[in-house]
Amino acid sequence: QVQLVESGGGLVQAGGSLRVSCVASGLTSSTYYMGWFRQAPGKERDFVAAIGWSSGDTYYGDYVKGRFTISKDNAENTVYLHINSLKPEDTAVYYCAARERQYSRVLRFPSAWDYWGQGTQVTVSS
Repeated sequence: QVQLVESGGGLVQAGGSLRVSCVASGLTSSTYYMGWFRQAPGKERDFVAAIGWSSGDTYYGDYVKGRFTISKDNAENTVYLHINSLKPEDTAVYYCAARERQYSRVLRFPSAWDYWGQGTQVTVSS
């Protein structure tokens, strides 16, 4: 059973930067992708970024526009999300996810992911 634990959220001023982390346990050779979603109050869960766990290929949501960078450390079973030039609209709960199947075209859909963390709150003040 894969377990995901996020950390690194908090209160940040607009224009600042933040790195959130996700430590995974129980990963197997069937783990193909790790990713990040975010969900603001009253809104749907949106795809932010994903990374191939073996390949290192990266995928980003349409609205990301260069401010978000996903990276990984396989030795530490950790995936990171760096966010630069934070905006108040980035305020959300950020969730880590793992997918145990191939086919990258479905990564933007929450239903395509097999495991989820509990989320970490990121709040950006103006």
